[in-house]
Amino acid sequence: MSKRDYYEVLGLGREAGEQDIKSAYRRLALKYHPDRNPDDPAAEDRFKEASEAYSVLSDGQKRAAYDRYGHAGLQGASGGFDPNQFSDFSDILGNFFGFGDLFGSGGGRRSRAQRGEDVRYDLEIAFEEALFGMSADIQVPRLEACEHCQGSGSEPGSGPTTCPTCHGRGEILYQQGFLSVRRTCSTCGGSGQIIRNACQQCRGQGYRQAQRKLKINIPAGVDDGTRLRLSGEGQPGMQGGPPGDLYVFLKVREHAFFERHEHDLHCTVPLNVAQAALGCEIDIPTFEGPQRVKIPEGTQSGAQIKLRHKGVAVLNGSGRGDLIVHIDVKVPTRLSRDQRRLLELLRDILPVNNTPSEKGLFDKVKNYFV
Repeated sequence: MSKRDYYEVLGLGREAGEQDIKSAYRRLALKYHPDRNPDDPAAEDRFKEASEAYSVLSDGQKRAAYDRYGHAGLQGASGGFDPNQFSDFSDILGNFFGFGDLFGSGGGRRSRAQRGEDVRYDLEIAFEEALFGMSADIQVPRLEACEHCQGSGSEPGSGPTTCPTCHGRGEILYQQGFLSVRRTCSTCGGSGQIIRNACQQCRGQGYRQAQRKLKINIPAGVDDGTRLRLSGEGQPGMQGGPPGDLYVFLKVREHAFFERHEHDLHCTVPLNVAQAALGCEIDIPTFEGPQRVKIPEGTQSGAQIKLRHKGVAVLNGSGRGDLIVHIDVKVPTRLSRDQRRLLELLRDILPVNNTPSEKGLFDKVKNYFV
């Protein structure tokens, strides 16, 4: 199923501003959050869809790529999305309005640890590789810790200092009447620390874009659209959070001769009229080499021959499917003089049956009641 347009998901036009995107996402997140819709898979899917749309449209670089190329512009990109970025309603409201304490988040400094984003990688493989499995070397663009500052974001020899705005708490306390409202510190982003002497290599980010080389094992029996998950190989977490995951989506190329239906393989083998009428032996190609098969006399077009355990391996299981050979009897369209003479002789010898075939039992019973 193709993805919906991200602007359509959030109910926005393409001219929507940053605040419009934020407000639209908050409305959908509150409506479809799993905590508010327990045991409702449809609501959970809508929440994840809205989270993915927000993660792209709220990021200037991702949004520019999406506006220009659509979903194709995001394939293989270093960033993914994390539908669990808001664990409960206090996180949703706190992220947008700083009302976390109204929902029992408590006093003191809140942890700003965030799980890293998931990464998607599309990999095309051959038909045979999907059947028997393989190992593949891939290069995934993602963020890696800056070697110059070792991920600290500060020039070597210096380090972060306590935020002067929140004094290291990561939050600012506001008194509104009888309510005490805590908001994330805008100066330090909730970390409680700021970088005075930013790393010249990564400009204080602590991370740099890099190509991650990975070897992945593709098991036998995968199909077009199979998704493989590599835990912890996504984007790094922020503020000590765990890394995201890498999802490898497989595209299996079509085969020139075989078609796959679940665990069975299908192919069509042509026979001439004489082969079908008299019977013969033919070699059927399989992925283990040709196999000799006997075709019985009087084989009709459309007949099927099953070669057991010559199909596709069961993914993460045992056994294999079958190879189904479909017989296609070819009637010649152009005949030589000798061929026509022989067929005319055969026509005169073979019995002719012009009687309509006898009705089946169902037709007889139906006619009885008419």
